[in-house]
Parts: sequence; structure tokens; C-alpha cells
Amino acid sequence: MHRRSPARSLLTAATLLICGAAPFAVPSPDGTARAAALARAAATALNASDVTANLWEWNWNSVAKACTDQLGPAGYGAVQVAPPAESVSLASTGDGAHPWWEVYQPVSYNLAGRLGTRAQFAAMVTACHGAGVRVYADAVVNHMAGANNTLTTTYGGSTFDPSGYAYPAVPYGYGDFHHPGDGYCNDDDGVIDDWNDTAEVQNCELDHLSDLKTQIDYVRGKIAGYLNDLIGLGVDGFRIDAAKHIPQADFAAIKGALNTTTAEGKAPYIAQEVMPGSTADALKPSAFTANGDVIGFSYADGLKAQFSAGTLSNLSGIPSWSLDAGSGQTFAMVTNHDTERNGSTLSYKNGTAYTLANYFLLAYPYGKPSVFDGFTWSAAGQSPPADANGFVTDASCSAGWQCITQSAGVKGMVGWHNATASATTVSNFTATAGNVIGFGRGGKGWIGLNASSGVSTATYTTGLPDGVYCDVITGGAKSDGCNGTAVTVSGGTASITIPAGGAVAIDVDDTTGTSPHTANHTWR
Repeated sequence: MHRRSPARSLLTAATLLICGAAPFAVPSPDGTARAAALARAAATALNASDVTANLWEWNWNSVAKACTDQLGPAGYGAVQVAPPAESVSLASTGDGAHPWWEVYQPVSYNLAGRLGTRAQFAAMVTACHGAGVRVYADAVVNHMAGANNTLTTTYGGSTFDPSGYAYPAVPYGYGDFHHPGDGYCNDDDGVIDDWNDTAEVQNCELDHLSDLKTQIDYVRGKIAGYLNDLIGLGVDGFRIDAAKHIPQADFAAIKGALNTTTAEGKAPYIAQEVMPGSTADALKPSAFTANGDVIGFSYADGLKAQFSAGTLSNLSGIPSWSLDAGSGQTFAMVTNHDTERNGSTLSYKNGTAYTLANYFLLAYPYGKPSVFDGFTWSAAGQSPPADANGFVTDASCSAGWQCITQSAGVKGMVGWHNATASATTVSNFTATAGNVIGFGRGGKGWIGLNASSGVSTATYTTGLPDGVYCDVITGGAKSDGCNGTAVTVSGGTASITIPAGGAVAIDVDDTTGTSPHTANHTWR
């Protein structure tokens, strides 16, 4: 969602019980059906990679095709998809017809949204799993469609009464939401004004969106039921939208009611949207890590600063940066749908700097990298490519959609990232100029980045065994074979020419076959 953000002190589920919070019941799926699903899933090998392709607001058919044709073969471990729940359908707004933010205003938990039907969603998950790719769904569980809506049309035909806080398809009613003076939200108008007041940030309305009272068992049960429905269809994890606005103890209770995933039989992956900036300790991203990973906004901000200025030599100092959380609990990114619009991070509009930053994201050992592809835009609120009724049309890389996840260089770097995963530190970091750097990953791989306007040739210590390697930037995905520019390593060093605004990357899994090292293209 688009917001400034915030949460409160950590309480465990045990503490909730001690304080008198009653456990809530969530219906369990049929045991036989679940066992059968697990048996089917056991035959599917999912890619071991921690790289995610964020295909934001791509429809389900397009995500399925991308998984099968591009993401799976390239070695991506997961795809993140936009919110699947039924939402408002707004033919007229200040941002034009059917703005992108419709999907962040759910009216029910039915899978009948602008991105496709329930059957299409299920088929997409199946297709992605068949390609070895997990599916993470963007989950809007902090709120429902705004109480200030004047249009009440929806994509699935459900009715709702925004001013009366009635969403009968769930069902939710007035008492399931926070209101001024209810003992939780003590702000006069019920809308967040003080972004450093934990209670207000978590119990009042964000941008007039109807704020769910996640303190009560009924609401927790409905949210957990929705997430478990998605898990039952094969979803492997969630991006929790507006996580900063949900008391941490409330989400811990909801998370505790979730089923294990059908494909791997483990707890679903959680990445929480917690924008930094609040002064209250309980609202800082690091305060939320007990419930899962947090999205790396500060890391993305730092990448913008260095790649925009061409000061790549400063990237050696990342360990001393003030970041949102440790590497092990950060869902790292260069940009997302909010930040590319508010300008706080790089975006596709930044051209070469954006491309190089994505290569670096996949090369540097920090966080779990997520590469973003949305749609091209000229106005911040505009709709993705859609028909007259707002239903999103199929994604086309040549007509209105971003497709850096499918570019040869990024797919090559996904393979590079997977090949170097066991080498968790940076080695031989060298800056031949302020805007030209090279570094290795413990004898597994080496990358050079050139943010200058001229070609750069220099000799680098790669740390790799002697041999002839394929540049994965020009060579692309490992599944495409070894087609990149040849780089010869002798005595551990190599003279490497890096194009202007370009990169060169080699790893031990990509050789020409003329060296003593055999290429290994296994990433599943």
C-alpha cells in the first residue's frame, strides 16, 4: 500500500493467554485431502534459491506463463503476486479509472479480483510449482476497503456498506473495526495523525481504510481462515501489507493459526511491510522480526544513494550502514510499487543505474533478494493495462510492462547468486575508480560493475580457480547454456573489460568447457 507507516511491543502467544486472551478456532482442512496434496507436492522439486521475482499486478495467467517460461528455468525460488482478494472496482477516482491501489481495498476474502478468478489463481500456483517456483501472495489483512468510499462496486459482485462498516461477504460488521473512543483508537477523527504514537498507528485508520480490530478472536479467525485458504491452494508465503499497523501480538496469534505449506510441509514464509522513519522503538522494523522477515526499505534507499551518484566504491561500507534488520531477516529489494512512485528508491525510469543496482542486489550477500517488475507508468495512481471494466490484461514485455526479471543479465545473475550462495562474505573488494568496482564471493564467483560512461579495463584478483569462464551478464540463464563472453582466469587474476554502464560476472558453475572445471547447472 502507499503509506508512511508504524506497531507495538512484542508479546508472545503465551503472554496473550496469560493476559486472558482466548484462543480462537480456525477450521482445519480435510485431513485426507491435505495428505493427498502433500503426497502430490512431494514429487515436485522446488528451486533452492532465495531469489524472488515480484510480478506486481500481473494477472494470474501471465504469472503462470512467466513461471513456466522464464522464472523456473532461470532458477528463481519464488514469485510474489499482488493481493488476490476481491476488491473495490472504481470507475472514477482522482487517479483515473481503476487505479492500481484498488487491490489494497478488499471487500471480501473471495478470490474474485481484477487479476483473475479462483480457478485461474489455483492453476497459476500449480504451474509455478511445476516450474520449481514458490508463490508468495501479498496479503491485505490490516484493513478492508475505506469507510470513505462513495462507490461500492466490486470485482466479484459482493456488496458492502463502507460508512456502516459492513462487509457481509466475510462477514464483518461495525464491531469488528476500530473506532474513536473504543479503548484502542483514541484519536478524535479515528485517522492516524501521529506517526510516532504506537497505539494510534496500530489501532486507527490508515488513509481512512477500515481498520480491523485484530485484538478480537473473531477477526483473527477470519484472517487466518483467508490465509489458510490460500495455503490450501498451494501458496508458500505472504507479504504482509501494512504490517506496521498491526499490533505484533495480534499478528503473532494469527500466524500461530496458519497451516503448513502443501508443497514443503513447513511454516509459510513471511515478509512484513514495515516502513522505517518512526522514532518509537516499537514501530521500527527491527521490532517486528519475531514474526518474520521485514522488507528492506533502508537498504533500497542506500542503493539509490550510491548508484545515483555513481559512488560504487562506497558499497564496501554496507556492513556499517544503519539498516532495518540483519541480513538473515531482510527481504531485500531495489524498489517496489510504492517506492518507485514516491521516488525514494531507484526505478526502471533510472535506466542503467537501476539495472546495475539489480545486479548488485543479486551479487552482494545481504538479505533475500527480490527483483521487481510492475507496469510502466506516467501518473503515480494510474491503472495497470486493463480492459474497460478494470480487469488486468495479459502482461506483454513490449507493451506497458516492466520485464527486468526476464532480461538476460538478471537471469544470469540469478544463477550467479545461486552458485555463490554458500560463500556468505565478500572477498577482494576492489575499486579501480569511484564508479568502477569488482568483488568476489569466496572462490565461487566474481563480479565487476562499471557505472561510468566509458569502457573500463583492469586486472582483478578474482579468487576463482584458473580456467575460462562465461560472463553470465551476456550469457543469461544457466538453462540457456554457456553463451557469454569468455573470461580467462590465470593465477587467480584476470584482465577484464567492463562496458560503460555495464557489468561482467563469472562463477564456478559457468565455464566454457575448455577449462578443467565442468559447468554445473543444478539449482533445484
